[in-house]
Amino acid sequence: MLSFCGIDVSKDRLDVMVLPAEQCCCVPNDAGGWAALVERLRSFSIAAVGLEASGGYERGIARTLLAAGLSVRQVNPFKLRQFARASGVLAKNDPLDARMIASFVAIMPTRPAQRQTPAAERLAEMLAVRRQLSAEKVAAENASRLLEDVMLRRLSRRRIARLATDIDLLDGHLVELVGTDAAFAHRYRLLTSMPGVGPVLACTLITLLPELGRLSRKQVAALVGVAPYAFDSGTLKGRRCIWGGRAHVRQVLYMAALSASNWNPALKAFHDRLAAAGKLPKVVVVAVMRKMVVMLNAMVRDDVAWADRDSRRHNVPTAR
Repeated sequence: MLSFCGIDVSKDRLDVMVLPAEQCCCVPNDAGGWAALVERLRSFSIAAVGLEASGGYERGIARTLLAAGLSVRQVNPFKLRQFARASGVLAKNDPLDARMIASFVAIMPTRPAQRQTPAAERLAEMLAVRRQLSAEKVAAENASRLLEDVMLRRLSRRRIARLATDIDLLDGHLVELVGTDAAFAHRYRLLTSMPGVGPVLACTLITLLPELGRLSRKQVAALVGVAPYAFDSGTLKGRRCIWGGRAHVRQVLYMAALSASNWNPALKAFHDRLAAAGKLPKVVVVAVMRKMVVMLNAMVRDDVAWADRDSRRHNVPTAR
């Protein structure tokens, strides 16, 4: 009989539940605890192990499980909480969360996690720090507008300049790190060949959207969170809204879409056509985002750069 394992991750420990055997245990969240857990799970026919994202504390056990050949599923915390409520479980504690995670991966369709290369893990870490620094910079800029004291304004300017320098330093390291991996470097060249796609978006797509090129246009739009969903019932025709998806990818894609709407001729024409039709500005930007990610997905799938893609589309021979 196939079993499903749920692991609730905290800083110091892992609460584990295996269903349907109803076997529970608790191990330290360290190398010794990870090894002991893998050894314990070998006595079951484990179909999937569910882990809830926990601010990075889940990385070690996830690596260990993947290295042991187990199928690991990253469970979205919001979906898990909705699942628990739909199951009539309103209480919340660590052992109960482990049980709900095991039930979730047993019932709900989930995507297996993939083993990441050291370069991919470093890229993900750098991107996370860059997001933090960018958020700090925006907060500091907003706060500085209200300052009246001369000394405080000077300190604020120095802090903003330091944050900007750190962000630029990270951007340079991101590109250098991509260049150390042949597959990443090739994908980076493909992505940045599209006008409007800069280093940050390219590195974000490489790291946080590794499925790019292996999905349909509808699947990639839904995964990023730029696919409009219907809200209809009977005669009611509600507004279409985007929902879910990978927020960190979507945030970077939004800024890239603003740039592409001005500097990419194809996307600028698309943007202007929607704007002329009376579409709301945010609707237009989301449409550009969706078109961008769909086109990038096709470029990676076909292994074709932007210029070569346009040449093929118009049957123009490319120079050799």
